[in-house]
Amino acid sequence: MKIIILSGKAESGKNRVASIIENNLKDKKTITISYASHLKEYAKNILKWDGNENTKPRTFLQEIGDYVKKIDNKFLINRLLQDIEVYKNYFDVIIVSDARFIEEINCIKEKYENVSVINIIGRENSLNNMEKNHITETALDNYNIYDFKIENKSSIEELEQKVKNIIEVIKW
Repeated sequence: MKIIILSGKAESGKNRVASIIENNLKDKKTITISYASHLKEYAKNILKWDGNENTKPRTFLQEIGDYVKKIDNKFLINRLLQDIEVYKNYFDVIIVSDARFIEEINCIKEKYENVSVINIIGRENSLNNMEKNHITETALDNYNIYDFKIENKSSIEELEQKVKNIIEVIKW
């Protein structure tokens, strides 16, 4: 089993990169999971949010993330590790599309052997100042232990080529 962790600020292209990876690994069973999936479920239930990424209640997701960390600092980490334990029996490649904290990267790297971490650097995002300064947007600012970095500031074709280049050098 291979795990690929994607990190980057909001709107950097993490989900798009996950999709490109999946589309280029047709010979492997792949799944994309995220730390935020549990927070998004709370948003759907509490706010009656329809799950549309264009109407994502980012401030609420940041607030509920802060709240669950007060309940248990490793709440989302433990949930994701449990998800990996289930999915590893069914998939060759697990893509974690949204690491936002050093612990979220390190916990996977410590538990599993075949892990690659990709940082995506995107264009300026549309977040307001409060959202941009939230810990989920700044916690990895000084983290530099990535296996790969992708600058996503031009065309989708260029992004696809950058991802394909990375796929070619990843250990499978």
